[in-house]
Amino acid sequence: MSFNGIAAIHKRKFRVTTDSKHNYPVWPNILNRNFTIAKPNSAWVTDITYIWTFEGWLYLAAILDLYSRGIVGLAMDKTIADTLTLSALKQAILRRSPPKGLICHSDRGSQYACNDFKALLTQHEITGSMSRKGDCWDNAVAESFFHTLKVELIHRTRFQTREEAKAKIFEYVEMYYNTRRAHSTLGYLSPFEYERQATVF
Repeated sequence: MSFNGIAAIHKRKFRVTTDSKHNYPVWPNILNRNFTIAKPNSAWVTDITYIWTFEGWLYLAAILDLYSRGIVGLAMDKTIADTLTLSALKQAILRRSPPKGLICHSDRGSQYACNDFKALLTQHEITGSMSRKGDCWDNAVAESFFHTLKVELIHRTRFQTREEAKAKIFEYVEMYYNTRRAHSTLGYLSPFEYERQATVF
């Protein structure tokens, strides 16, 4: 490996992003692992992950449409405050104008259980749904996207600054993942190509 200039990709130290020790009420698990959806904007899943830079941690909140696995909302910040998840949700709503009854599924973290996030869901008539306590499989699609992002970009790159990381992640999501990356579950189409073809037929 040394002779050929090959180096292993090392895992970063684990960092907790879910703070479920709060007093906010939680939504029931409406989604119930129903990850196969018949049309766009029927069910979204959302989660938070973290990226190391030489300036410190960068936190990322993403919202995926389960129909196509496309990223419809994305927010990044140096803190993991409630504004992170609110920004991602506002972007997704602005981008998609979802119909009444859309399900938005998350874990039980305080960023999703807080009053402001719930109020935004209620304002747009979106149905909240939350994973069972300590069950990451209830949000497996969001976890799968983060795994893909880290294997294909994060673990291969040393980010000097948070702004550099933001730019690279935005480019990966919008210029590659959503528009060009093939998914086996979508018949080897990209998320947005899958949606485009579905509207044709």
